[in-house]
Amino acid sequence: MIRFDAQENAFYLDNGRITYCFGVVKEGYLESRYFGRHLRRCQGSARPAYFDRGFCSNPDSQDKRFSLDTLPQEYPGMNQGDFRSPAYAVETADGRRVTRFLYQGYEILPGKPPLPGLPATYVEQPQEAQTLVVRLADAHTGAQIQLFYTIFRDLDAICRHVEVVNGGREALWLERLMAMSLDLPGNNYDLLTLSGSHLMEKVVSRRPLTADSVVLDSCRGASSPQQTPCVVLTDPQTDETHGRVWAVNFVYSGDFQGVVQMGQYGGVRVQMGMNPLTFGWNLEPGQRFVSPECVLVYSQQGLNGMSHTFHRLYAQRLCRGPWRDRVRPILLNSWEAFTFSIDEEKCLSLAKQAAQLGMELFVLDDGWFKNRMDDRRALGDWVADPVKFPHGLGRLAQGVREAGVEFGIWFEPEMVSYDSDLYRSHPDWVIRSPYYDPVLSRSQLVLDLSNPAVQDYLVEAVSAVLTETGASYVKWDMNRHITDLGSAWLPARRQRELSHRYMLGLYRVLEQLNQRFPQVLFEGCSSGGGRFDAGMLHYMPQTWTSDNTDAVCRLQIQWGTSLLFPPVTMGCHVSAVPNHQTGRVTSLQTRFAAALGGNLGYEMDIRTLTPEEQAEVKEQIRTYKALRETVQHGTFYRLLSPQRHNDSGWNVVSQDGNTVVCCQYRVLADPLRRTTVVHLQGLDPEATYRRQADGVCFGGDELMYAGLSDAPVRQDFVSVISIFQKVEG
Repeated sequence: MIRFDAQENAFYLDNGRITYCFGVVKEGYLESRYFGRHLRRCQGSARPAYFDRGFCSNPDSQDKRFSLDTLPQEYPGMNQGDFRSPAYAVETADGRRVTRFLYQGYEILPGKPPLPGLPATYVEQPQEAQTLVVRLADAHTGAQIQLFYTIFRDLDAICRHVEVVNGGREALWLERLMAMSLDLPGNNYDLLTLSGSHLMEKVVSRRPLTADSVVLDSCRGASSPQQTPCVVLTDPQTDETHGRVWAVNFVYSGDFQGVVQMGQYGGVRVQMGMNPLTFGWNLEPGQRFVSPECVLVYSQQGLNGMSHTFHRLYAQRLCRGPWRDRVRPILLNSWEAFTFSIDEEKCLSLAKQAAQLGMELFVLDDGWFKNRMDDRRALGDWVADPVKFPHGLGRLAQGVREAGVEFGIWFEPEMVSYDSDLYRSHPDWVIRSPYYDPVLSRSQLVLDLSNPAVQDYLVEAVSAVLTETGASYVKWDMNRHITDLGSAWLPARRQRELSHRYMLGLYRVLEQLNQRFPQVLFEGCSSGGGRFDAGMLHYMPQTWTSDNTDAVCRLQIQWGTSLLFPPVTMGCHVSAVPNHQTGRVTSLQTRFAAALGGNLGYEMDIRTLTPEEQAEVKEQIRTYKALRETVQHGTFYRLLSPQRHNDSGWNVVSQDGNTVVCCQYRVLADPLRRTTVVHLQGLDPEATYRRQADGVCFGGDELMYAGLSDAPVRQDFVSVISIFQKVEG
């Protein structure tokens, strides 16, 4: 899959469906040549013409046409005449930022090497992938930059990351280090990003790319609900099923920066890596620094084609452990039922009712630990409250299981309250400046996870609770962003390393808990989708998609999330009405239809349901269990966008192709009662499919090409769930 053509001085990464090509020019510079649909060879038919241009510096004094400022580069530096966005900036011991890393050599490795201490995609067999390592060297410092490229045999994706090795005698300061840089030709692209806020995460934004730079970033200590570390470029006419797509997603959970920059003479530069505003690294002689990785995807089949590659890669080669391939349980969370007013009797009564309705897991949310009466105290003291749970959490968990459901529990381990035993014992364990009162958020501080002692405390504290309760599920929350970046643990010269060291510390904690408790299903949460990123999926195979459980809002949130992440990674729950976030009243049917797009759960006091509502919930759970394998592990297709239309829809096809689930939604009633048609995707056009509701049969070609209509009704917030089975003969 990887070869070096000595005649062309070019590298090819090719799996028969996609090709990635770059070459070596002027004996030292890497020229980006092609990334897209499979080519037999890339001999320069579309290579840009070079001229002697004003303000363009010439590293080869004998060739005034050659300038780094116009060259499409694989990994551009700074201070060498390329005045576009640099991929790296290295400060030497004398305070200068002038380096010249030139091509030195390469090697090709079987499989895909792991990234020590970092989340990353992986292979189970070496033949699944090949990895190219290209070495750039700086003669003065003795340092190397190693560019890693992995291409997968069965997936249209390439993973890239960078490693810096200090082979010299003096320390280097890494000021900027992108995990990847890519120069694409032309300038006629649309840019698609996922932005938003708390309660409205992953909103799709699409606009034409113009002659300027777009910077996406987070300096919040998390990937954030405001921005997603993802850049998608498309042809202007590209839609869900047709057209070219180039996408980059960062497998990292902390501060990041993405750059999309239009060149002055055409061409677009795309970069992704850690945010230089909060990143810095002191690299001592003999040390190596490893960046997180980026996943690059190319699709010829529109945005759905792009999503299918991300979905398959992330579900099968990023998520790990026993839960990767298992269907996920239907849960009931205690939060919206009780908030902090929780006790043993209430939990057991809720668990018994959950079992009667067919649910499989009861989750004890916030409020269970000592002195936790509100959100102003007790975070960090992970010991059961003796008043609320006089018999201990072990007895509660046993009672929950005796009621007929499994036991799960909520933590927010990365935070600490001022009013807590942990803070009183270790005030130096928090992130803060020694010169100012720290800025609070949600009345809490952030623990300094760069400190190994803090990491060890969290591992042991969480382990003690999981051992006592035998919990099969953990909801891991993170409800504030990081301010006052300062560490009592790190020396002065390493304070700029805190942001990244925090993430390395968190990853170490999660890795140890994964190893100790492989049967526990961890679900990530950050006030909802504030840290729904590829990095966390390596340790937690699902994430709470948003604190906003309103069915109408969830249509948009889950639509945007699905661009990168498969339904099996999304926590989607039915909550009480009026909705806690919007006050909107939607039917139980529509709330279920929205939650059907991921891992089903319930957020309400189910003891207050009427007999009719209990019967409806029972039927919902029965239906979901029958469809769960299809919804969670099938192939997902977006059909009609809720962001652009009053009506929306999606369908999913089971792995064997025999079951199809289609959901259609209408937000507001149409006084004209017009009929909306969605065109299903992924069916066999030669097969026949029977609709479960009425037994009527349709050809797969009819459902895809003619489409499926809804039944207009005079009512707001309606939905239709259609289930089809392939018919033999």
